[in-house]
Amino acid sequence: MQENLNNTIRPCAFSKNYVIPESQAWLLLKVFYLYRFITANLFVVLYLSDFGPSILGSHDPELYFISSSLYLISTFLSTPLIFLRLIPYVHQAQLYIYLDIIFITFLMHACGGVSSGLGILLVVSTAGGGMLVGGRCAMLFAALASLSVLAEQLYALQTNAFEKTTFTYSGMLGMSYFTTAFLSYVMAKQSERSELLASERQQMISRLENLNRYIIQHLQSGIIICDLHQRIQLSNNAALNLLNLSNMPPALKHLSDSLQTSFEYWLNDPKQNFAILEFNDDNEIQVRFGALNIPGETLFLIILEDVALHNQRLQQNKLASLGHLTASIAHEIRNPLSAISHAGQLLSELDQLNAQDQRLIEIIQTHCKRVNGIIEDILNLSRRSPSKQEKIVLERWLPGFIEGVIHENAYSADSFRLIFTTHPLNTLFDSGHLKQILNNLCSNAIIYSGGKNQIVKIVADLSDETPCIHVMDSGGAISSEIQKHLFEPFFTTSNKGTGLGLYISRELAELNKAKLSYSRKDNQNCFTLYLPNAETTVIEI
Repeated sequence: MQENLNNTIRPCAFSKNYVIPESQAWLLLKVFYLYRFITANLFVVLYLSDFGPSILGSHDPELYFISSSLYLISTFLSTPLIFLRLIPYVHQAQLYIYLDIIFITFLMHACGGVSSGLGILLVVSTAGGGMLVGGRCAMLFAALASLSVLAEQLYALQTNAFEKTTFTYSGMLGMSYFTTAFLSYVMAKQSERSELLASERQQMISRLENLNRYIIQHLQSGIIICDLHQRIQLSNNAALNLLNLSNMPPALKHLSDSLQTSFEYWLNDPKQNFAILEFNDDNEIQVRFGALNIPGETLFLIILEDVALHNQRLQQNKLASLGHLTASIAHEIRNPLSAISHAGQLLSELDQLNAQDQRLIEIIQTHCKRVNGIIEDILNLSRRSPSKQEKIVLERWLPGFIEGVIHENAYSADSFRLIFTTHPLNTLFDSGHLKQILNNLCSNAIIYSGGKNQIVKIVADLSDETPCIHVMDSGGAISSEIQKHLFEPFFTTSNKGTGLGLYISRELAELNKAKLSYSRKDNQNCFTLYLPNAETTVIEI
């Protein structure tokens, strides 16, 4: 019985655990075939020549010649069977061993019986059975070889073919057959275990290598590994994207002169492992160098990172620190502010207050509400949750957003005009953050364009493979001086605003790897939100 599972062979029908790789099994069978081919030729050539020992065919020359000739012919006929694999492996291996037992027994009898010494050749056949087939089949071959020798001795005794019979030697041969079969089986099992262990370790190494390669290729940071001669050994897709390359050159000198110079400077002074370099199209990239500790090999790791991404991480840390500080200050201010507001409400309930006093109380209440609004904005900023980016289809999301804004603020249905110039438009963004940014922009557009009756135009398009949302209003132009402070915290030109709306919007945009900017287009104020493209953005690991 033969089973081919994952290129393995279970040779013996009696063996449940003996499994060897298919390529190794066929190689062993070919080696055994070569041994039989040489042995069969020697039996014939030595007999027909004058170089052969006198023992060959000494008892029955005719039987010897017929047996050796048939042995050689059967070996020749099996040549295409083994090289073309016309017969299953197990059947061929068993056939070879059965033929060896038959022909060697006849040759042994023709040469004078057990005393001729040819019976020792069956030791090689039984050993081959243990190596090739294994399991209890090896014991079966040893038993057949022992029985054939014993049968030959009984036949010689019955026919008085020889002067004396040696049953003791026959018994020793039988023991040697069993011992050899057992040892060869044990060696084959040990070889099999070693082969399987090596195969498992190779598969594990291959899986780990594929996993490491997958992780490296999906890192957002660019990775370049080079040797001491600055030859590039490995790089990932992020490095190609950051450098705007389709293929990585073979050496650093072909990649960038500034990168090569920085690398050589780092080799001379390992403390200087950081640099910011400008590549094509004025793209600034942060570069870090490091050595890889690999025995017997000197390799170096170059990490490339977009400065914008680096700034984003710094921005997140800055927001976290600012949030803790402002939250503490806001809580401290809220307590006395609540007392002032409550005292103002109590004063407003007195009957003997004149009109001037009532006006002063109204001023107190108005500014208490304004300060309380500022505190609320600061607390919301301090509670800012991390960005949970998801794929947003703008063609479906923006109409729903505008409908919600109109309903929540009681705007007229024609207050907003939504225009799509490109399809499709998909982005990776936190939907809650995107809603808050556009809420601020739309609210400012309504306020500074003259009120609820004005029309705010929202245009969604694609600029240099980057999805954009333009919020445009017909308000007055913003002076260049004001534009310098437009996104600064607490800067406002309104006596009712807190000055945090645009600042928070810009911080949320950078938190999501987006960009918020102002420009004047078609005699309109235009705030443009540049969004990350969901089709090209690499997921950070």
